Amino acid sequence: MEAHSRSVQLIDEDGKFNSETLKSFTKTIQLNQCNSSYAVVSIMGPQSSGKSTLLNHLFGTKFQEMDASEGRSQTTKGIWMAKAVDIDPLTLIVDVEGNDGVERGEDDTKFEAQSALFVLAISDVVIINMWCHDVGREKAANRALLKITFQEMMRILTPRKATLMFVLRDKTKSPLDTLKAKLIRDVEKIWGSIWKPPAHVKTQLHEIFNIEVVALSNYEDKPENFKEEVDCLKRKFFRSTAPGGLAGDRSGAVPGSGFSFNAEKLWQLIRQDENLDLPLLKIMVSTHRCEQISAKVFSTFNESKEWLQIRENIRTGLLSGSGKVLEALFDKTFERYQSEAIYFDKNVASKQRKLLEDKLISQVEEYATFAMSHLRYGILEKFKKAFDKALSGGEMLSLAAVHCTSLCMTQFEEGFEDAIGKRVKSKWDTSKVKEELQLDIDAYIDVIRKDKLHELEKAYEGALCQVLSEPLRVLLDQAECGTWPAIRKIFRHETGLAIDGFSNALTAYGVDKQMQENMIRALQEYAIGLVEVYARERAKTVLTDMIKRFERIMEYDCNFNPRVWTREDDFHMISQDAFSASLELLSVVAAIQLDDENDNIYDTLIHTLLTTDSGEGQNTTSLDSLNSRTWLEIPSEKTLIMPVECEWLWKQFMDAIHKIFKRGKKKWKIAKTKEVAKNVAEGFVAGAAGAAVVLGWSVGIDLSPLAAAVFKS
Repeated sequence: MEAHSRSVQLIDEDGKFNSETLKSFTKTIQLNQCNSSYAVVSIMGPQSSGKSTLLNHLFGTKFQEMDASEGRSQTTKGIWMAKAVDIDPLTLIVDVEGNDGVERGEDDTKFEAQSALFVLAISDVVIINMWCHDVGREKAANRALLKITFQEMMRILTPRKATLMFVLRDKTKSPLDTLKAKLIRDVEKIWGSIWKPPAHVKTQLHEIFNIEVVALSNYEDKPENFKEEVDCLKRKFFRSTAPGGLAGDRSGAVPGSGFSFNAEKLWQLIRQDENLDLPLLKIMVSTHRCEQISAKVFSTFNESKEWLQIRENIRTGLLSGSGKVLEALFDKTFERYQSEAIYFDKNVASKQRKLLEDKLISQVEEYATFAMSHLRYGILEKFKKAFDKALSGGEMLSLAAVHCTSLCMTQFEEGFEDAIGKRVKSKWDTSKVKEELQLDIDAYIDVIRKDKLHELEKAYEGALCQVLSEPLRVLLDQAECGTWPAIRKIFRHETGLAIDGFSNALTAYGVDKQMQENMIRALQEYAIGLVEVYARERAKTVLTDMIKRFERIMEYDCNFNPRVWTREDDFHMISQDAFSASLELLSVVAAIQLDDENDNIYDTLIHTLLTTDSGEGQNTTSLDSLNSRTWLEIPSEKTLIMPVECEWLWKQFMDAIHKIFKRGKKKWKIAKTKEVAKNVAEGFVAGAAGAAVVLGWSVGIDLSPLAAAVFKS
């Protein structure tokens, strides 16, 4: 406790911030673990007014106190900090060098203002220590210090609600309520007189500060009364961070872990601000007069016919050349200001001129906003025309986009300066409007690019359709064992040529790698889709096509001449060729085989269907291989006719062939039926049972008994 109550120097008398000292101190008191559950209490007031003494009695700290035997002098130099003893929550106490001391001199008030602003920024409670008899006095009551502190706080900081506690020392017989009312009126008057940023123009004092007023007896004359009153005051600081407490507003509080860093950066900000200073008398006079001059010339600007004409142009959209008029009007306004402000303090006049310029810039905000919006849409239309013209002239889209965008952005900058003037343009942030314009341009480019890419895509799809359609149709009509290898060969050749050309063409459109890959993949899928369309169409009519193929082989010879059957014709071989050719057609359209080099479908069908139906015995194992919904090594989505469907189609096919013969067709008659029948029966014994039966159908004779008898013998 003894170590914690000892004070450390946060900022020395020369304004140096002791960063390492503060870090060590906060680590010792474990401030880092407090989050926002801690409070900061500081004290301001005249030199030798008993500030340190009050803090030590109030919070149990060990700040150095003045030795009365040596007279009044500066005891606290700079800003010191300690931890309150026996106060919950953890409370940091800040003792500030007294103001109005002879050591710094009459005009050296900058450190006082900086210190006051600093403690206002970091504190939850600011104790203003003052003599009771000084209430109502200008300088003794710290009015000047409060005014500049309030003003600078609103200028460079984001204030959060704090408590101003006026502690009146050496209380008199004057009623406390009377003194409190007078103090509050004075502070509100100060608050009403300061400059505030637009966001806080209507902010009331009570929204920023809670005002507390306390009176204490003389420490030396009435020590017992003083201690009792201090003990009573101390109770106000218990649970100070709770809602309604002295430090109850925690919305903007810095967590304990960030206190050291925040305090150091805040002090740097305040020290580096050259505009921060307590005004001397001549500064106050200069400020007052320059504000009056600024207000007068600003009013003249607003009433000038030039500005009224520019405002009228907002409605008509006649912006060209307005910038030069506005520049001249600004120059005339500044000349009027300077001609009168030259007799006052140079720094004040310069500062007020800057404020005047800011007011003028703000005054033309509506016009500048309209000018930017008008230019945005005008430049967009110019871009569209220039871009379309460049594309019509054969320029690559990607190059035309870059060139036309750069040109139009330059036109925007030039057009805005022409409309608003160089001075206003330099103060205006056009980035948002330019970003919106860029988005508009990019959107238009994207629309054109999509249209062009769609045209390009359709062109290559059309070319692929043209070179693939006829070969696919022919090859699938032939439907032979070499059909899919031939389709794969022509597919890869033509698709490869198309993709190479398509890929080269895409470079002109400025598409990224991912989009290029997606579009190439889409073209590949289109080509695959063509193959699938033709294959699926062929699969729909496979049964009819198988029957037609069987009949064609039986009716026409290899030279496509009508077949005239003779005893020399090998009926068994020809019929077997017809069956095989029909199965070959079925195997080709059973699945899409663009990726599968090993076609096993035909072999599977031959070994399961043709052998069985040719009369070589029921092959149960082979038939089981068709009891499936997919083909080996072929994805289900590429299957057009499932194995089980092939077995069903083959039965349908055989039924159709049976019906053809039962209707009594005599297309395949042979002159000497008995001799042929005998040869067929012999052939049946040799294993050609299927052919014999078919021949029997062809001549209308049931050869089954004969074949059975021969087979039995």
